[in-house]
Amino acid sequence: MQGAAETECLVTVVDDDESVRESLPDLLGELGFTVRSFASAEELLASDALATTRCLILDIAMPGMSGPELHRELLRRGCTTPVIFITAQTNTNLGAVLREQGAVACLLKPFSEGELRAALSATLATAARPS
Repeated sequence: MQGAAETECLVTVVDDDESVRESLPDLLGELGFTVRSFASAEELLASDALATTRCLILDIAMPGMSGPELHRELLRRGCTTPVIFITAQTNTNLGAVLREQGAVACLLKPFSEGELRAALSATLATAARPS
């Protein structure tokens, strides 16, 4: 990841936990990304953020529409923006299932900066691949 590419890369975070919506964008900003955050899937869907988002970071368990439900809805709408899921759930099969459904990564909270960097690198490499 290099600075110029990162500053032009919008990462969108959707998490109902206010502390995550405050801390994760700060970390992503330090890594050189532009960030928008939303408290719910519905809030994201009502916004214009998807048009410029290059990576979505979605919490799995949220009130209303869950992260996986949002991902399925986006795919139904033809949106193929790469997704990183984040979760506090310790279900060991969940990450594998979500990757089978198209997610690039599933990180267990609290995750390290290194884990986040690796997931973002994989996500951006996926986004850069020709169809």
